Amino acid sequence: MTTNLRDELFIVTGVSGRTGAAAADALLKAGKRVRVVVRDATKGAIWCERGAELACANFNDVEALSRAFSGGYGAYIVSPPQYSSDALFEQADAMARNIEEAVANSQLQKVVALSSIGADKRNGTGWIAMNRRLEAYLGRTGIPVSFLRAAYFMENWGPMVHAARHGELSSFLAPLDRKIPMIATEDIGRIAAEALSEDWSNVRILELEGPAQYSPMDVADCVSRALSKLVVPAGVPISSWPQALSGAGFSTAALKGFTEMTKGLNSGHISFVEENAFDRRTGVVSLNAVISAMVASEER
Repeated sequence: MTTNLRDELFIVTGVSGRTGAAAADALLKAGKRVRVVVRDATKGAIWCERGAELACANFNDVEALSRAFSGGYGAYIVSPPQYSSDALFEQADAMARNIEEAVANSQLQKVVALSSIGADKRNGTGWIAMNRRLEAYLGRTGIPVSFLRAAYFMENWGPMVHAARHGELSSFLAPLDRKIPMIATEDIGRIAAEALSEDWSNVRILELEGPAQYSPMDVADCVSRALSKLVVPAGVPISSWPQALSGAGFSTAALKGFTEMTKGLNSGHISFVEENAFDRRTGVVSLNAVISAMVASEER
């Protein structure tokens, strides 16, 4: 099928979050036609002002989602986890099935979906099991699908950075000197937009990481520079995780999933597939830039 590049319409979900917003921003800056999908029309107003189309739907409504995808050439999919629900895994599975059906109904030509490092593992991954289910459903649609298996989000450090002004950076990751791949959500969205503009067939896996690997000690050093004061990392004992996360709004099932996922990260069970097994994309945004932006936003 021949497509006029100027007429391609790209659908972006998750624009209320970081990676969806970054993807929509990159596509609009590239002069692409964009339709953002939101649950509440008021959350799409800022995108309409920039020239994007607006569709209202949620992942629990196949008909509305199918209409939102209709006429689109490609879509960026971010399936939102329901961390406050004890049925979050069941809900994620249901949303993945709905997304699969809506993609088929709307006859999209290609899909890029946010997944995670570790989605190749059958067990021992906690929250990442939800990404694995999304991959399973979208992978059987028969259209070209790219799964972005992103490394640990640099922005995950936000709550700990906020609390670090007293001089201590709490860390669930351990050991404190162990470096792991991390990536900024800005880079994830940008790479998603780039991927949508590429041609490929079948299913492909893109592993995403930042310009370097980082440890909790590296994070503490970045916070120290941003605050102009010494901040040291401090590991949170596993026995204290429930108390440390008591204000996060996690259900019992979500807390169990977080614990399993983080243990998997710390043990090395959750990691990229062996070197060069998949297409590796490297971001440009450094951890220092992300941490500095966090601190600056709090000071404004």
